[in-house]
Amino acid sequence: MSNPSSFIASKMSFKGRLPLICIALSFFIIIVAVSISAGFRNEIREGISSISGDLQILPQSQNTLGEEMSIERYPAYLDSISKHPAIEKIVPVVSRVGIIKQAEHIHGVLFKAVPDGADSSGFVRIPRRLSQILKLSEGDKMTVYFIGAKTRARRLTVESIYDAILDSDDKLVVYMPLEDMQRVNNWSSDRVSSMEIYLKNAYKSESQIQTLKSDIGGMMYVYGSEEEVPVYCVASMDYYPQLFDWLNLIDFNVVFILLLMIIVAGFNMISGLLILLFESISLIGSLKAFGMTHAGIRKIFVKLSSRIVLKGLLIGNLSAIVLCLIQQYFHVIPLDPVNYFVSYVPVHLNFMPIVLADVVAYAAILLLMQIPCAFISRIDPAQTMRME
Repeated sequence: MSNPSSFIASKMSFKGRLPLICIALSFFIIIVAVSISAGFRNEIREGISSISGDLQILPQSQNTLGEEMSIERYPAYLDSISKHPAIEKIVPVVSRVGIIKQAEHIHGVLFKAVPDGADSSGFVRIPRRLSQILKLSEGDKMTVYFIGAKTRARRLTVESIYDAILDSDDKLVVYMPLEDMQRVNNWSSDRVSSMEIYLKNAYKSESQIQTLKSDIGGMMYVYGSEEEVPVYCVASMDYYPQLFDWLNLIDFNVVFILLLMIIVAGFNMISGLLILLFESISLIGSLKAFGMTHAGIRKIFVKLSSRIVLKGLLIGNLSAIVLCLIQQYFHVIPLDPVNYFVSYVPVHLNFMPIVLADVVAYAAILLLMQIPCAFISRIDPAQTMRME
């Protein structure tokens, strides 16, 4: 018999082929779980970044109700920190709380002004949730009251409506031109409430952001001027600790799913290999009678098992990647944004974690294969010959 492994594979029963289906399904679940976890983390992190940058430079004494507290728009340390390789851009911001009145509806919001916040003076961009609460559409006018030592009223026009990832009723942000908000606060063009720092994608992990917060804080201290308003640096993720606790819980669930799927696939592979061993018991006896060693026979079955695992891995990976790509581009599976912060299941295909999960699962399953292979040494060639 020139190729015993091919002969054994050709004799596999349907029950013996069930592990292939199980392994393909297990790898499918692993890849989908890893991609969804990465998708949630990316979407929420980018959503928070879009609201307030990755880092913020704030005055040590803050006052969002009034117009008294401001910092320099062009501080002495600006050029130094702008040259940091992790920083993509630094955006000046003026923010202030206010109340919007529309007919019988009244709602408090945070007004945020940035250089590109709106195209024209007197126009604002509002979140979709606010448009639903106040029954506002593009082109509608609304009365705004800015609260402070002296309340100021303005009549503004809705320029556009945007979708916000953190669109809860108590955290609604309305965008308006920077110059308009500076006029409301009676500030000159070189005064702002804060500076938002946006980082390059390669520096956006939680640990990197915390490290950069300390680095930039040190640079502001070294290169700042004594005449400037005292400031400090804060990470935007510090404002939303509950979101990152939730993300860490998702990551824990993914690790649990990974371990569970490896165990399920491994034990199904063990049962399949045992079935294959029992179906091939006479062949094993014959191979032993012809002088083949236990290690040689074990190598045949391990090689066959490895082939099954690799085939299941390939099927599971390809089907999972196809599904993830469909979801990534067409958003066919929706979610309730009230509970999950996004309106669809987010997916991010990062192939390094996928390859790592494949390698770990493949190695673990092959390690478990040594358990049924120990059965080979117990087969007596004389007994198998008499059975035939």
